Amino acid sequence: MVAPGGRDAMTRGVTRRVVLGVLGTAGVAAAAGVTLTPRRAGAQALGQNESVEAALKRIFGGKAMKDGSGVIKLDIPLIAENGAVVPVSVEVNAPMTPQSYVKHIYVVADRNRIPIITRAVLTPESGQAYMGANIRLGETGDVRAIVEQSDGTLLQVKREVKVTVGGCGG
Repeated sequence: MVAPGGRDAMTRGVTRRVVLGVLGTAGVAAAAGVTLTPRRAGAQALGQNESVEAALKRIFGGKAMKDGSGVIKLDIPLIAENGAVVPVSVEVNAPMTPQSYVKHIYVVADRNRIPIITRAVLTPESGQAYMGANIRLGETGDVRAIVEQSDGTLLQVKREVKVTVGGCGG
């Protein structure tokens, strides 16, 4: 196969566009704190269903969760007119100091095929414990916000969301 300009595709070399693209991607990854060292994956295998109990055990190892209703504000519509795009935000009224801070915020949909929807990683430098996203809900069920604090304490709140389109809607 001969490329435009008459050179063979195997001998073209690296173009300026490819170099800039790779450098840009590496810069964004470095700024986001993404490590490029390979690690053993602990996630669910692709294509498999997982119960919410199995997912929570895999992530938290059976640790007890306390009621977080006094600390966590889960903002999600009670009725999702389109299950494909459901806005959710989680705000935690907790200190964000080096001694005590919110480490992770998880959003879990009990009836989804893959229940752990998203996770936000926070540090004391985050300033506040807040996370906002659009999520997908496959059908009507409970949505949980689970907060993991720096000392390992787990807090959760949940709310039932009725899905009317884009899922089973039950």
